[in-house]
Amino acid sequence: MNPLRALWKLLRGLWHVLVGVWWIHAHFPQLSAEQRAMRVQVWSSQLLALWGIQVKVLGTPVVAGPALIVANHISWLDISVIHAARHCRFVSKSDIRDWPLIGMLATGSDTLYIERTKRKDALRMVKDMAHALQDGDVLAVFPEGTTSDGRDLLPFHANLIQSAILADAPVQPMSLKFIDARSGEPCDAPCYIGDDTLIGSIWRTLTAPPIVAVVHFGPPQSAQGRDRRAWAQALRQEVMDLRVQS
Repeated sequence: MNPLRALWKLLRGLWHVLVGVWWIHAHFPQLSAEQRAMRVQVWSSQLLALWGIQVKVLGTPVVAGPALIVANHISWLDISVIHAARHCRFVSKSDIRDWPLIGMLATGSDTLYIERTKRKDALRMVKDMAHALQDGDVLAVFPEGTTSDGRDLLPFHANLIQSAILADAPVQPMSLKFIDARSGEPCDAPCYIGDDTLIGSIWRTLTAPPIVAVVHFGPPQSAQGRDRRAWAQALRQEVMDLRVQS
């Protein structure tokens, strides 16, 4: 892609982020939870459209909570892609709260924050997630704990799965992948792993050929007597299968 065109897309995206931050401060306090969720979903869809990223949804997301969505993690784009497909509350590392602009957007979309380096905070988060599920929320986590290339999945951490067991809530597995819209082959441009920088990954995405983000929802499932580790392993396999099928 012409670098000038990519720069124009970048500037439009930045303006969209600024408008989103303004909306959060100016309007969100007066909106209901349902209205905020709808606004976040629309905003995410608009951002992806501005950057030439199409979202393809397979399967059926849960209509209402309580439910915990578990997904593989590839890119900084993942949260916007999932929000565009189905609004949910994410569980994220606490340092994102302090990121310029991004932290405001995350907090405005009701993100739950966890101090990953503190074991006691993980226990607190499990309880907070269980309470949110009992209140009927739809939560989302990336059990890999970090991004991978999407071609294979890292092991799933089981700690946060415990929240669904405590709340007796279903878990919906979901896979993510990015493909080249023209060839249908996997696209690595949005990946954010290893030595990638955020700016470098964003620029690579904006200069790539048209991209399709494929979101594949599997059937929700219950624990069926499994402990968190056994359930996490089964969910990881289901996410891998969904990715192959999409």
